Amino acid sequence: MTLVAFIRHAETDWNRAKRIQGHTDIPLNATGRASLEGRALPEALTGMQCYSSPLLRCRETAALLGFPDALIEPGLKEMCWGSWEGSRLADLRADLGTAMADNESRGLDFRPPGGESPREVAARVRVWLAGLSVPALAVTHRGVIRAIVSMACDWDMRSKLPVRLDWGAFHLFRTDRTGQPIPVALNLR
Repeated sequence: MTLVAFIRHAETDWNRAKRIQGHTDIPLNATGRASLEGRALPEALTGMQCYSSPLLRCRETAALLGFPDALIEPGLKEMCWGSWEGSRLADLRADLGTAMADNESRGLDFRPPGGESPREVAARVRVWLAGLSVPALAVTHRGVIRAIVSMACDWDMRSKLPVRLDWGAFHLFRTDRTGQPIPVALNLR
């Protein structure tokens, strides 16, 4: 069993505008950078090897958390939202109506045009988790953390999150040799 903690990147301008970022490489904004100033890791996470999504917002977050040389892990990249990147979810729901509602009702099999499903995100993250041999801190994205929770809680994403998550906190899991995550402590500050 290997310990692995996840944290979502800090705020970007697209987060503030409620735009879907996906694979679009958006940097942190001033608010996001300021939120990480002087931030210390919870004691349970000290000494972990840091991994980061290749996207700039995660690499910047890792550096500001004290890991300027975080290892880049492609499996931690946000879900690809295809042609919907840059859009607002509320606008997509209003514009697409029942087609969007039907797609969202598919839960883990929801798929944006030209994008990937949460099930595919979970599969690629699980491969990375199965290969971990040292305690790890992963700087990643909301979609990736949701995929971890889906595996850990057997959540099909057809309903609300089964646990309340603080998106600015660390979420600690233990993984077995197959990459199955088991919650240890959520919302660590």
